[in-house]
Amino acid sequence: MSKKPYIVILGAGESGVGTALLAIQKGFEVFVSDKSEIKQKYKAVLIENQIPFEEGSHDVERILKADLVMKSPGIPDKVPMVKQLKEIGIPVISEIEFAAQYTNATIFGITGSNGKTTTTMMLYHILKKAGFNVAEGGNIGESFAALVAQDKHEYYVLELSSFQLDGIVDFAPHIAILTNITPDHLDRYDYKFENYVNSKFRITMNQTEQDYLIYDADDEVIITWLKNHKTRAQLVPFSLTQKFDFGAYVENDEVIIKTDNTQFNMSIASFAVQGNHNVKNAMAASMSATLKKVRNETIRESMEDFEGAPHRLEKVLTIRGVQFINDSKATNINSVFYALGSMRQPTVWIVGGEDKGNDYMELMPLVREKVKAIVCLGVDNSKIIETFQNVMPIIVETQGAEEAVKVAFKLAEKGDNVLLSPACASFDLFKNYEDRGNQFKEAVLKL
Repeated sequence: MSKKPYIVILGAGESGVGTALLAIQKGFEVFVSDKSEIKQKYKAVLIENQIPFEEGSHDVERILKADLVMKSPGIPDKVPMVKQLKEIGIPVISEIEFAAQYTNATIFGITGSNGKTTTTMMLYHILKKAGFNVAEGGNIGESFAALVAQDKHEYYVLELSSFQLDGIVDFAPHIAILTNITPDHLDRYDYKFENYVNSKFRITMNQTEQDYLIYDADDEVIITWLKNHKTRAQLVPFSLTQKFDFGAYVENDEVIIKTDNTQFNMSIASFAVQGNHNVKNAMAASMSATLKKVRNETIRESMEDFEGAPHRLEKVLTIRGVQFINDSKATNINSVFYALGSMRQPTVWIVGGEDKGNDYMELMPLVREKVKAIVCLGVDNSKIIETFQNVMPIIVETQGAEEAVKVAFKLAEKGDNVLLSPACASFDLFKNYEDRGNQFKEAVLKL
């Protein structure tokens, strides 16, 4: 009897445990190793399925015997263990690569610096409404591997981070969406923007002439890359300013989805989520659905009743005429640019956290136009204050969500917005951006 292939899984989070379940099902000998403490919910799954694991350290000898290693996306390539594995020739792949081998389903892959979560949710919403046997996962919700292990779906809509794409070899989505590319996570890419850009474009590297790459034609970074590199996929652009014979564009306050055989229009005013960034997300999702022959009316209805992603321009409550908006997921300048751009009323802006090398000057025109006061929510707010002190009459520093909300409410008047759109990571005061958003919402409800 031949020996079972031996897979080591580094990291016991969502992708690690999903991979372990799929690997057991496919006849692998499995060992899960996490240098940190494993969360209770994941540990329970490993124990229930009798999957060997360790936490708090790595058994190097046991790991180096692997035939294959799946590295969780949060683990950088630079860590000594991963370097050692690669040096001795043990393949190190991502969960996305591992899972894709075990399904013949149609895959939609969505990546980009911003908008990928909303676009993923929109596309899933359309396909579900159209009656497709579809699952949503990847970087949101359940891991791709766990979904494949269930073996129930004919279509997968996957949000894919650059970290997940870094570990692919043969993975190829039938329809790939690239929402935009702006500087982010540069610490993982030797502080070279081109490395991050190349990472995002890995989504199309294995696509064929039968596949599609839907992309933002207003994004100079994307356009420049496409001019200088070849992809075999059929290119499908979307834009707020240009028109296409095959693609999605805006004309007379309508989104127009155009293919060789069809054209249909949707009124932007009827969309459930507003703002130019959401118009772009809607174009990308609608174009994908059109390519899979979803009825126009179903797409239109889906745009009208879509509920946005939590912590992404999420309307929380209106109190005494002041609208509170939770945009905690906006952890970079580009996200905040879209958020401020979508504000129609004077705005008290709550900003700050763990800075990721932001250049706040990019926001200056919008801040001058839209913002009446700034409330800083972070341990070190010096960069924000330095940038805006000469144009903003009111800048207040706070040290917690409740204090920030109370201060913002005092500064706001009837008809104003209070917008939490931090432009920063959350780890100085919160566990993550969800925790920050939830604390903001709780504070609003207490007013």
